[in-house]
Amino acid sequence: MDERVREHAAVLVEWSGSIKAGDDVVIAVGEGAHELGVAVAEKLGAVGAHPVTTYVSDEIERAYLRAHDRDFDETPAHELALYEETDSVLLLVGSRNTTTFADVPQEVRHAWPTEPVREAWLATDWVKTVHPTRAHAQQAGMTYEAYQDFVYDAVLRDWEAFADEMAELKTLLDAGSEVRIVKGMDGTDITMSIEGRKAVIGDGSVNLPSGEVYTVPSHTTGEVYFDVPMTVQGRRVQGVRLRFEDGEVVNHAAETGETALGELLETDAGARRLGELGVGMNRGIDRFTDNVLFDEKMGGTVHLAVGSAYNECLPDGETGNQSAIHTDLITDMTRGETRLEVDGEVIQCNGTFRWEEGFDG
Repeated sequence: MDERVREHAAVLVEWSGSIKAGDDVVIAVGEGAHELGVAVAEKLGAVGAHPVTTYVSDEIERAYLRAHDRDFDETPAHELALYEETDSVLLLVGSRNTTTFADVPQEVRHAWPTEPVREAWLATDWVKTVHPTRAHAQQAGMTYEAYQDFVYDAVLRDWEAFADEMAELKTLLDAGSEVRIVKGMDGTDITMSIEGRKAVIGDGSVNLPSGEVYTVPSHTTGEVYFDVPMTVQGRRVQGVRLRFEDGEVVNHAAETGETALGELLETDAGARRLGELGVGMNRGIDRFTDNVLFDEKMGGTVHLAVGSAYNECLPDGETGNQSAIHTDLITDMTRGETRLEVDGEVIQCNGTFRWEEGFDG
C-alpha cells in the first residue's frame, strides 16, 4: 500500500472526523476506494471506534433508480436507524465511471435518497473525500500516477495552519455587507448581499480536500460567466452564463450542456436562487480536473451554488434557500482583469489576495 493512503486515512480520522474511542462510524466505501477503506478501518481499529462498512456503487444505484417506479419510501426505517444511531459518516468516493448517471433523469436522482434520509445523514459528523482512481485520472486528463500526486498534494497538508491563513478572508466577509465580482473579459459583473451572514472556513472537517471560505448570499443582481467546465449528473456543462434579478436566475445559457443546465434550474422553486458564495484558497490544487470537490477549492477561483443554502452561515432562527439541489458553478479569477470586492474595497485582483505577494489592486 502506498504510504500516502495511510496518511490520507489518518487525516480523515484524526483531523476531519475527530473520531475517538467508542464512536459509532459508517464507512461508505466507493467502488474504487477499497484501499482507502482498508486504511481507514485500520485507523479506526487503532482509535477504538465501532465501524459499519457500506458499499457505495454508482452502477448499483443506477440499476436501482432506472428500474424503480419512483414512488420511494419517504422514511425507510432501516436506513434511518443506521444514520440516527451513527456519530460519523466517512464517505470514500472512488468512481470507476464518472458518467454512470448520464441516463438517469435528474428528477429521479434528486428524489433519492429521500429528504428524511439526507437530513439524518447530514445530522452526523460526515466527511467526504476522494480516493484517486483511473477513472478520475482519465476525467482530469492526467496519467494515474500524476493524478495520485495531485490528490495527495491537495489532501496531505497542515490543515490547522491553513485554517489560520483563511481566517483573514473570513474576517472580511463577516464584517462585510456586499460582495461584487467583476471580470472584464467575459462581462461578469454581479453583486450580492452578505449582510448579517457568517463566513465559514473550509478546513477539511467536512470535505477533504478543502480550502475555501464560504457564506450565503442574498439579493443577487447582475450577470456572471462560469468558464470552468464540469460534469453535472453525468453530463458535460461548460460556458455557463446566468443573469440574476432580485436574487433569482431570470436568464441562462451554456455553450455546452444547456439542456442539462435548464433541467437543473427547473428542479424546484429554490433551484434558481443561490445557496452559497465560496472563494477557493487551496494553492495545492494547481489545475482543473472536472471534479468539483477539488476545482471549487482551487486558489484564484470563486464559485456560486444554485440551490440549498448552508444554514450554518445564517443568523439564528433564519432559514436559507430550500432546494433538492446544491450545484456549484466555478469562475476562474486568474484570467483577464478581475476583481473581488467587499463593500467597494478590492480584496483580490486577478486571483491574488491583497495579503499575498504580487497583489496589484
